[in-house]
Amino acid sequence: MPRYIDVHKNLKDVRLSDVKAAHEKDLKVQNKYGVKFLRFWVDEDAGVVFCLSEASQRDSPAKAHADAHGLLPDETYEVKEGS
Repeated sequence: MPRYIDVHKNLKDVRLSDVKAAHEKDLKVQNKYGVKFLRFWVDEDAGVVFCLSEASQRDSPAKAHADAHGLLPDETYEVKEGS
């Protein structure tokens, strides 16, 4: 299953607790879109959030975000894991 990192930028005053709440909403709708949200990271100072997911289609994570809380990513990258 392909993995994607989507990037949400310019989120003023974003806090880890806010993103955790949004992530919980993502988890509630992920199956509807064939997505498995895996992890997220937050840079509070820069106002940037990174979400890692697995999905068969590149746009599926954004569709799930739209349904769950309306916060669409600015960029989405297909990534392959390395060490």
